[in-house]
Amino acid sequence: MGTSDTPRPLEVLEEALEAGITLFQFREKGEKALTGAAYEQFARDCQRLCQSYGVLFIVNDDVDLAVKLNADGVHIGQDDEPIAKVQNRMSGKLVGVSAHTQAQIVSAVKEGADYVGIGPIYPTISKTDAKQPMGVAFLKQVAQEYRDLPIVAIGGINEENAATVVAGGADGVAVISVICRSQCIKETVRKLKGI
Repeated sequence: MGTSDTPRPLEVLEEALEAGITLFQFREKGEKALTGAAYEQFARDCQRLCQSYGVLFIVNDDVDLAVKLNADGVHIGQDDEPIAKVQNRMSGKLVGVSAHTQAQIVSAVKEGADYVGIGPIYPTISKTDAKQPMGVAFLKQVAQEYRDLPIVAIGGINEENAATVVAGGADGVAVISVICRSQCIKETVRKLKGI
């Protein structure tokens, strides 16, 4: 979640934290994304909120920022630095990687990723350059083949389909718009968690 996703990002984040999210990934992208000192300060504000609720703070695609903030981890894409190099820079922190194909899963496992983000599972409005939705079939295949690999599903996940995604093998779901556009974040998070 970032400033492009909602006009009141820190309020939304705090409501989501109060509602019981278990991990937050800082993702500041889009046309109106903050840059420079404002970008770093926004990240620090998000991190401070996460720390006050005891929730892990992961940085998306910016290893330099993750290192600078001593974040709990970083999530990288296929075009970012190699996992081993990121792990050296992050020293004992979580390193997750996006994966869309069997070959990328094999590579992530071989290189020692702490988890993989698989998606988009369904069509998404949060990422303009998202790949073709893959549905739950690929997710099920990966979950059966790599039982010890934590999987986070992403893309178009909402209150109605989250249970299907988890039943398909996801250990967690990553969402943006379903929380940012929610009229009642507490209820949305409760439904996403299957409570």
